[in-house]
Amino acid sequence: MAVTRTFSIIKPDATRRNLTGAVTKMLEDAGLRVVASKRIHMTREQAEGFYGVHRERPFFGELVDFMMSEPVVVQVLEGEDAVTRNRDIMGATNPENAEPGTIRKELALSIGENTVHGSDSEENAAIEIAFFFNDDEIVG
Repeated sequence: MAVTRTFSIIKPDATRRNLTGAVTKMLEDAGLRVVASKRIHMTREQAEGFYGVHRERPFFGELVDFMMSEPVVVQVLEGEDAVTRNRDIMGATNPENAEPGTIRKELALSIGENTVHGSDSEENAAIEIAFFFNDDEIVG
């Protein structure tokens, strides 16, 4: 397997509950390395731009409001097959369906407050990383 990168967000429900370190530890224990990280408070423009693919979905407004509600931590993760590894440790979107030991099973509150976002492909990871980070901010 090749070492690749993926993008992750520690969402407002997790930062509000001071779980940034716990989530990061689970990512690192899964073999991922944080090569860029910053805590931001998403603007409406950022939230609407990032989640623009969902603009026509009924939950779009609620999602944007949620992502602006508290700070988030945006991260670039690196490791062997990073996208798959990250998605495996995140667990199913709905925490009730997530496997024990995954971030969402152990830490998420609900399907809406599910603690983390992770890229679903290497192509989307590159787009999502570029949305929040300049090349000189990634120091892995």
